Amino acid sequence: MIDIEVSVVIVGAGPAGLATSACLNKLSIPNIVLERDDCHASLWRKRTYDRLKLHLGKDFCNLPYMPFSSDFPTFVPRVQFLRYLDDYVTHFNISIRYNSNVESSFLDDNNGKWRVIVKDTSLNVNEVYVAEFLVVATGENAEGYIPKIEGLERFEGQYLHCSKYLNGRELYDKNVLVVGCGNSGMEISYDLVNWGANTSIVIRDSVHYFTKEMVLVGMFLLKFLEVKKVDKLMVFMSKLRYGDMSEYGLRRPKDGPFAQKIKGGRTPTIDVGCVDMIKKGKIKVFPAISNIKEGKIIEFENGESGQFDVIIFATGYNTTVLKWLKDYKYLFNENGMPKPSFPYHWKGENGLYGVGFSRKGLEGISYDAIRIADDIILTINSRGSE
Repeated sequence: MIDIEVSVVIVGAGPAGLATSACLNKLSIPNIVLERDDCHASLWRKRTYDRLKLHLGKDFCNLPYMPFSSDFPTFVPRVQFLRYLDDYVTHFNISIRYNSNVESSFLDDNNGKWRVIVKDTSLNVNEVYVAEFLVVATGENAEGYIPKIEGLERFEGQYLHCSKYLNGRELYDKNVLVVGCGNSGMEISYDLVNWGANTSIVIRDSVHYFTKEMVLVGMFLLKFLEVKKVDKLMVFMSKLRYGDMSEYGLRRPKDGPFAQKIKGGRTPTIDVGCVDMIKKGKIKVFPAISNIKEGKIIEFENGESGQFDVIIFATGYNTTVLKWLKDYKYLFNENGMPKPSFPYHWKGENGLYGVGFSRKGLEGISYDAIRIADDIILTINSRGSE
């Protein structure tokens, strides 16, 4: 195998990898993006449901140096977002090697550079990239997570992670249980009702829920007011719009939505119609699952039980960093997340960086990408002046 030398290797061609490459290209720093799939933005292209739109206004979601077109709606649909990313790749002349699965990467003690071992799955050959800087852009949402539940292995229905759900076309009149009350869980539940499924949702914890318009107002006000005041207004708007939903199984947290986000990274749920469906009785709320009995019977912690044909787990994602990055401790902890806290989370040691791990969505990705590119050019220029 011949070593392929490049200044910067970026692993992952999602929005995080594309943004970083664009920022580097603007500074004329040679880089290559390695992507295990056969396309960029594969999560958005292949593993998201059809009705998905960006939950935040477009002004909070554009990547560096390229705002959304003025004729795009405020909340950009999935297909238009993919077109935006395609245009982004072309505009910034981003170099992507598709079907390139990174099997391992480590710091070479002999020259202080990163060796990235790659399997080209289309040609069935191995390649080695050698780079002074390594950017991990596989992000927080690399691999769907399904929790361990007693009896799940003997469930006689179908179960899947929400990344495999496109729409409810085939689920008409089926009994479907959605596990999770985040944005995906709530929106998929709403979508299932519209496709005629008999829908239930597991809501274990307290949760904040707002319309997209409320969140847009809140994000704007955060530019001028302290978090505590904005949170009070957000909760007031939610109570005014939805009333007390505790009798339906929805409890609001004690911490405000933005304070909760800052404190633990948990995002408030943006409601697209699910809460009204719960109030109308079209979506039944259950607490946590206690176990799964023989056949299709699921028991819940409150003693109730039900028979379900399908379980959809909207239970989040794990990172895959530790599966291939051998010298991860220069930046990441044992959970595959950065050891430094925000706003220093993006930079490690020995030329290792991470982008898309801030729990701040697309806006956080832009923040990371700009700083990584600026730091790399600073390092290169300081060496040249010695």
